[in-house]
Amino acid sequence: MDAAVELHHREDGPPDAPAVVLLHGGGSRGATWDLFTPALLAAGHRVVVPDLRGHAGSPRSRPYTLEHHRDDVIALLDRLRLDRLTLIGHSLGGFAATLVAQAQPDRVTRLVLEDPPVPPRHTGAGKVSLGRLLLLSIGTADPRRRYDRLALTSAITQLRQAHPGWWDALPAITAPTLLLSGGPSSHIAPVRLAEMAALIPRCELVTVPVGHRVHSTAPEEFRRTVMHFLGDAVRDGTSAPTSPASPMDGAAGEEQP
Repeated sequence: MDAAVELHHREDGPPDAPAVVLLHGGGSRGATWDLFTPALLAAGHRVVVPDLRGHAGSPRSRPYTLEHHRDDVIALLDRLRLDRLTLIGHSLGGFAATLVAQAQPDRVTRLVLEDPPVPPRHTGAGKVSLGRLLLLSIGTADPRRRYDRLALTSAITQLRQAHPGWWDALPAITAPTLLLSGGPSSHIAPVRLAEMAALIPRCELVTVPVGHRVHSTAPEEFRRTVMHFLGDAVRDGTSAPTSPASPMDGAAGEEQP
């Protein structure tokens, strides 16, 4: 495995406050979280928002393996000396967050996964059409965004392949976990997220049926749901989420997986 790259990132909030790290989806950038970060800052958090490898201000350093994203994030946490943190990720960023939480479970105190891609357990089992995902990506492309297209297509290709080791390591995630599903209109099948949730020891699965980009399509419901889960509802002045729990990038135009 090649060395990790130094991710471009921005920080806000008191340096000694509880840290929250936000990971964007494929084809997006850290700015996708701009509507959500004020709630975290108001609740007294330190907020760290990186751009993933191949995206926005971070290096275009090929190849783009899923493990590279994991190692880049861990290297950033090491540089910032973040030994305990909340990790929030959307789509590809959510998958990277699971890899970090599997590799270093004691480091991640709380985990929020927004409609992450779920690879098949076995070769040929339940693959999502690569053509469909690429069509979705192209259809939502924003020419103002800056990223290496290979970073997106590489992730899609890898996530279509079987990852039995990833499935086997889900029980190693010890952090209380909120798993958000975008419901039937998302290309991430809710049934696959339910299978994933069943293997994470302390996982709450909630459906917000607005599609793949919950935090941009339904920002207020996303904020209420996540802040309630984080235990900051009172300090943030929010109330518990009004949508029922199901057993179950950003700004408009964000690409995916």
